[in-house]
Amino acid sequence: MRKTEIAVIGGGPAGLMAALAAAEMGAEVTLVDKNNNLGGQLVKQTHMFFGSEKEHASTRGIDIGKLLAKEAQNHSKIKIMNNSEVIGYYPDDGVIGIEVEEEKFVKLKADKIIIATGASEKFLPFVNNDLPGIYGAGAVQTLMNEHGVVPGNDVLMVGAGNIGLIVSYQLMQAGVNVKAIIDAAPKIGGYLVHASKVARLGVPILTSYSVKAAYPNQITKALERASIWKVDQNWQPIPGTEKVLKVDVLCISVGLSPLAELLWQAGCNMKYVPQLGGHVPTRTNDLETSVTGIYVAGDVAGVEEASSAMIEGRLAGLNAAKSLGYDNGTYEEKHQEALNQLHDLRSGPVGEKIREGISQLVS
Repeated sequence: MRKTEIAVIGGGPAGLMAALAAAEMGAEVTLVDKNNNLGGQLVKQTHMFFGSEKEHASTRGIDIGKLLAKEAQNHSKIKIMNNSEVIGYYPDDGVIGIEVEEEKFVKLKADKIIIATGASEKFLPFVNNDLPGIYGAGAVQTLMNEHGVVPGNDVLMVGAGNIGLIVSYQLMQAGVNVKAIIDAAPKIGGYLVHASKVARLGVPILTSYSVKAAYPNQITKALERASIWKVDQNWQPIPGTEKVLKVDVLCISVGLSPLAELLWQAGCNMKYVPQLGGHVPTRTNDLETSVTGIYVAGDVAGVEEASSAMIEGRLAGLNAAKSLGYDNGTYEEKHQEALNQLHDLRSGPVGEKIREGISQLVS
């Protein structure tokens, strides 16, 4: 049995910021992450971030991840458990069960817990959706940006949100031919700046289109063609509108679902909020769930951009430390600053969906 004041589960942007914020207040933190390296999704994001200087604007995601990881590794108040996967939460005694390096089982008892486990990719049901050559966008980013391997030659991107648009541009930078980007929604979901970059390079973006089927090469059994068709305002396919594209890669980027298993195990009050990606926990303005002492931050609390995840992590870390009595005289200033940053990131028409979702959760 190990003990810590604050356990942070997840070493991505939200978890790193939570650990650093709590440690800066004086709390002892144990940061648990299943991967060998900290950074979460940041380790594969080569594009530059928007926002203000405090949100690391004009810095590439991979560099932000390295910066935050280095700060956490060098902080005397933070203990890091890499290659350690949380496999259970036991509400009777508030213990976290951790499998370390697939060799031993460790129990961790924490006074406060911050869950920042992120989200997983959604997939699409269509004929032959399990063929070799069909990837999630995160897998394509991992291949290219972490391992330097292109997934194929000709790509159909499914999803015109920010991730789909960004990955399409990264594919083109790697010399891959993006045949088209399609989206079942009637309009592009990502930022105009990302859509404009790929459109200027001649890639058609087809809205109100979805995948009908994928077809294998008869010899290799890998993807060779994909059939797409238009959908109506009720998301139903329109027969006779089919188009067939010769592609060897079909990249799926249709959103994320919060990885909330630990929250369910802990007995947190959960609510299905489509604007935030699925089932998410109700919480206070301080990001504390319905279970006292358990906080959330990042995509597990509602799918957003990484900048918002980092600020939420900072807010959760500050509040968890404050609840333990840590206040070095900077809490109020830091707390208000984080709230202001979140407000700015979620302002305007772009953040309307997020604001609607959060309004259903905060008590």
